[in-house]
This record gives sequence, structure tokens and C-alpha cells, in this order.
Amino acid sequence: MLGRGRRVAAEPIDPDLLLRAYSVGVFPMADSRDAADIFWVEPKKRGVLPLDGFHLSHSLRKTLRSDRFAVTADRDFPRVVAACASASADRPETWINPQIETAYGILHRHGHAHSIEVWRQGEVGGDLVGGLYGVSLGRAFFGESMFSRATDASKIALAHLVGRLRAGGYNLLDCQFITDHLASLGAIEIGRAAYRALLDEALGGGAVAAAGFAAVAASPSAGDFFALDRGAAGAPAPTAEASTVSGPISGCVIAQLLGQTS
Repeated sequence: MLGRGRRVAAEPIDPDLLLRAYSVGVFPMADSRDAADIFWVEPKKRGVLPLDGFHLSHSLRKTLRSDRFAVTADRDFPRVVAACASASADRPETWINPQIETAYGILHRHGHAHSIEVWRQGEVGGDLVGGLYGVSLGRAFFGESMFSRATDASKIALAHLVGRLRAGGYNLLDCQFITDHLASLGAIEIGRAAYRALLDEALGGGAVAAAGFAAVAASPSAGDFFALDRGAAGAPAPTAEASTVSGPISGCVIAQLLGQTS
């Protein structure tokens, strides 16, 4: 089902190589949690979620506004990735092996990867019931994986991500592959050429190759993952090495952001 490329031996994935792969529409996967190597993937059909097309249903809006969950960003990136990599009843095997887990941890420490955590209300740092993580480059966010251990937890995570990306000036949310779950929330499937055009726009054309990945990530035109937390235009963006963590963002704020066009 997946378009698979050349296999790579089980050695650390160079962070610059990983970001360069994203800049041309390619990402790594493994056959299983215990796989000894990875392969590079470039789907013929790509799942994307238009940031102005998130489907905010009445029931999801109600759940958001109830603040049944506490939602944070970058509070516990390693725990989110570990949860996404773990087997579950409806997902007996995953594609995240230790090699991939380590690589994204490095990207996170350098400000290129972020997580959304969904906690049972009042238990931030305790009962993690849902979340997602992905890579940020330019004005694109590449969603990697999500998990859910409570009803609506993954929907809440994605709603918070979309609200955060809208507030931060992003224009592309890459979902990699379309699923019924993502389609119900507004994701669509597009061809490779259309995807590359969106990606090129989000990365500023040739700016990535000309300026380097660190410069593109820190440029004024790059998406600001923490704009929603500051709530003020012109505030300085966190440095690449900063360990920036957001406090819980009210679901009412997210519902308002999404309701502007949903």
C-alpha cells in the first residue's frame, strides 16, 4: 500500500538529512517497532488537511468548550512519541522503531519537532490520554502520528494543532496518508504534483536550499508554533535550542479560532 524506497541500515538518521527529506516530500518509516532499518516514502497520493477546512462538528465544538481535557504543547514530547510507537488493540504494530524515535527526539531538542498532549482535566503531567507529534519547517507542519486512549482525545489533539497552526501563520498541514478518521475532520487527498506545489509555497521556494534549514526555521516568514501561547504580535520567537513549553490552552479559544471559517 505504501510507496517504499531504498532501505537504510540501522544507524542514526542525520537531522539535516531528515529535514532535507521533508523539504522534498519524503519521510522515513519502519516495517515494525522492532525493525532494524528504515525506508523512505513518497506517496503518490498525499493526505493534507486545509487549515481553513477543519470540520468542527457540533459535538466536537461542545467537547472543546467543556474543557474536559487539558491540552498542552511540547510538555512531554518523548512520552507522546513513545505512546504513538506503542501497540494497542486497534493498532497491533507501528512503524516507529527506536531509530526513528531517536531522530525525532533530536529534531525536537533543536526546535524542529513538536507535540500536542491531551491530559485528563486536572492531570497535566499525569494521565496522558491522547496526543500527536510532527515536524515544523518553514510554514509547513508535517503530522507524523497520533494516539488516543479516551473518546475524542485524538480529535481534540488535532483541533488544537489546527488552531495553533492557524494562529502561527502556517499554510500547510501534511497528514501523509488519508484515513477515514482524518477525512471526517476535513482532510483531503491530492496528487504528488499538487502537493509539491503546496510544499514549495510553504517553504518559500528555493529558500531552503539557499539559506539552510536552521535559517528557514528561524526566518520571520516561518510559522510560529508558539504564537497562540504569547497572544501578542511581535513577541520574540523561541530560539532553536529553547525548551519552550506551553501551558494548557482553553478549548474555548480553539473553538473560536476554528469557528471563524468552519
